[in-house]
Amino acid sequence: MSASTPKWPPSSVKSSSKLVDHPGAIMEAELKPAFEKICATAPRPAVRKKLVRRAAPDRSQHLRRAVQVLFVLLNGYIGFEFWRFVRHFEAGTPAVPRPAGVEGWLPIAGLMNLKYFFLTGRVSPIHPAAMFLLGAFLLISIIFRKAFCGWLCPVGTLSEALWKLGRKVTGRNWRLPRTVDLILRGLKYLLLGFFLYAVAGLSAESIAAFMGSPYGLVADVKMLNFFRHLGETAAITLAVLGALSIVYQNFWCRYVCPYGALTGMVSLLSPARIRRDPDRCIDCEKCARACPALLPVDKLMTVRSAECMSCLECVAACPAAGALQMSVRRRTVPAWIIAAGIALVFGAVVGYAKWAGLWQTHIPADLYNELVTRANEFVHPGM
Repeated sequence: MSASTPKWPPSSVKSSSKLVDHPGAIMEAELKPAFEKICATAPRPAVRKKLVRRAAPDRSQHLRRAVQVLFVLLNGYIGFEFWRFVRHFEAGTPAVPRPAGVEGWLPIAGLMNLKYFFLTGRVSPIHPAAMFLLGAFLLISIIFRKAFCGWLCPVGTLSEALWKLGRKVTGRNWRLPRTVDLILRGLKYLLLGFFLYAVAGLSAESIAAFMGSPYGLVADVKMLNFFRHLGETAAITLAVLGALSIVYQNFWCRYVCPYGALTGMVSLLSPARIRRDPDRCIDCEKCARACPALLPVDKLMTVRSAECMSCLECVAACPAAGALQMSVRRRTVPAWIIAAGIALVFGAVVGYAKWAGLWQTHIPADLYNELVTRANEFVHPGM
């Protein structure tokens, strides 16, 4: 028996002369085994582990936020330049080059062009950057899990800012009941399944025809016009999603975003994992409370969920040295490696596309001049 196990005989037996001296009393040899069995099976108070603090403060969130801000600024610059490009044809303002990076906001075109490439071995001349950007983000997800959502996505950055604002103002974020949460989380996978099903049924010829249609040629302009000329229904929908994102953590990302569903599924192939060392963990539960994806990190040895965004919030919140870390085959992957890896993959894919002359959509200026001003007249070819 351990030192914490009560010793034989118990004080109650020592002090009871009636039990010891009475002729019919149970003999010590008979009572002791039963006592030991009870002591062995009785629950014992948990021993609090000694905290071994980190030698240096965690800087992962400063680095991640810097990457998020840089990518938001990059998208803002691309959006502004694309607006200037469109205004040239609408109002005769000075001409500027079309920024192909705007096609990163056309994920369906990226999926279609990716399938076209697999079927034909050729890169579509219409919105090719959409395919390369989608490929870069999927490759990042394979290497660093769902890092696109946690490090790059401007919508994800906005969503994070909203729920943190809500927590700062009200002191908390609400959680949906578990059953409701599970049902709603399936919504983004249903949306993804719908888009994948639609693309899966297209042949190379039908994809080329779609991209070459007036709708396909100015899909980027129509996307810009959606935000420039926001309708009442769209405005109300965005306002509701924004309000829900303040109250609930990452409402859009968690329940609605099909892009996040795709990167999450692909991230299951990643060798990178958040791993917890139970010998160093002090069971403070700070990691679970910090997780934006609401994962029970404190109860898992390895986080394998498709919801994990590699944001390292849980690692930053953990006070114990070496208790929680992102790793690949037991080798720690620090935040700077993730940031550098994301930059390397993104830069390599975009750089190759530009070097190979496959980055830009080449549409004659006179055709743009005819289509841009009439963009809202064009409807989806299948409608």
